[in-house]
Amino acid sequence: MVGLEMNDRKKIGIGLTGFGVLFSFLGIIFFFDKGLLAMGNILFIAGVTLTIGMKSTMSFFLKPRNYKGSISFVVGFVLVLLGWAILGMIVEAYGFIVLFSGFWPTVVVFLGRIPVLGWLINTPFLLAFFDRFRERRVPV
Repeated sequence: MVGLEMNDRKKIGIGLTGFGVLFSFLGIIFFFDKGLLAMGNILFIAGVTLTIGMKSTMSFFLKPRNYKGSISFVVGFVLVLLGWAILGMIVEAYGFIVLFSGFWPTVVVFLGRIPVLGWLINTPFLLAFFDRFRERRVPV
């Protein structure tokens, strides 16, 4: 399969993305620590850029349909740097959800295949919840 090989750059990118999520989580746990949240954001963006490449990252964030999410994510990041960590994380979370909303059905399918978690996700209530969001997706 072409394009699915894991070279060192992609491995490092996935690691940086994971550390970005970890630092962001720790920043939230430690009462919205500005430094941890900023490091998490920087590592996450660097990891995504290394994983999918600079050109793909720029085209993803600069697509006209992703402007709202991209602007929200950047504004939230700036708010975190300025010391408004809680408000910044709320704005960033909104941007993250808007940016990556097209990936949620794929994530749900992946999580549904994990033994214990899959059992929980495949309950009728959660399936109906996820189906509601699947219908709202705008075709690409």
